[in-house]
Amino acid sequence: MSNLFLVRHGQSEWNLKKKFTGWVDIDLTSQGKLEACKAGELIKIQKIKIDYYFVSFQLRAKNTLKLIQDTLRDNKEPIKAWQLNERHYGALTGLNKNEMEEKLGLKKIHELRRSWNIKPEPLSKNSPFHPLNINTYKIIPKKNIPDTESLKDTYDRVIEYFENHIKNKLLNKKNVLISAHGNSLRALCKYLFKLNEERITKLEIPTGNPLLIEFEEDLDIKNCYYLDKDRSKDLLVF
Repeated sequence: MSNLFLVRHGQSEWNLKKKFTGWVDIDLTSQGKLEACKAGELIKIQKIKIDYYFVSFQLRAKNTLKLIQDTLRDNKEPIKAWQLNERHYGALTGLNKNEMEEKLGLKKIHELRRSWNIKPEPLSKNSPFHPLNINTYKIIPKKNIPDTESLKDTYDRVIEYFENHIKNKLLNKKNVLISAHGNSLRALCKYLFKLNEERITKLEIPTGNPLLIEFEEDLDIKNCYYLDKDRSKDLLVF
C-alpha cells in the first residue's frame, strides 16, 4: 500500500484580500503559517514515513511545505515543479473577486473560475504580475509560461507531470506529499477520482487541510479523508 498527502498551501496574503492570485508569488499570512504547522501536526499523528516531497515553484506552497517538514523534523530536499503551480488567471490576476462579481455578475465570474475549458482574457506581458516579469520563473522556458489558463490547461500540465514523475513512486509503494494549490490539486483529484467535467466544478480544496489518499495495488483508492475532520464536510465529491 502507498499513501499520498495532498496539501493546499495555507491562507495567503491575497487569499485574505480575495484577489485572483494565480502565478503571482505571494506569501502566507500568519493564519496561513498556523494552518501549515497544524497540517504538519496532523500528518505527524499518522506515523507515515514520507519518501518524497513535491512542491510547486510558488512561495506560498514552498513555505507551507517548509513548516510541515519542520514540524515533522524531516529535512529531505523537496522536488520542485512549476507544473504544480496554481492556474493562471490571465487578466483577472490581482483583481478583487467581490468587485469583479459586481462588475461582471456572479454567473460570469463562476464560469471563469470553475468551468472546465473557459479561460479569462490573457494577461498583458507588460504587467508586473505576468510570470515573465517575476524572478521566480526565470528558469522556466518562456514557451511554457502562460498568459492565461483554463482548468483543462492546468489539468494537462499537472497530469503529465504526475504520470511522468510521481505515479511510479506510488506504484512502488512509496509515500508522497504534494504541497500545491487549489486548482492544481483539483486537477489531480479529477484524475485520481475520475470526476467528470461537471463534478470537478463542485470540488473545493481547503487551505492547510491535508487530504490523505490510501492506495492499494495499481493505484486503486482504498480510502481517503481530510485529516482535519472539522473542515472536511462536503469538501470532496466522488
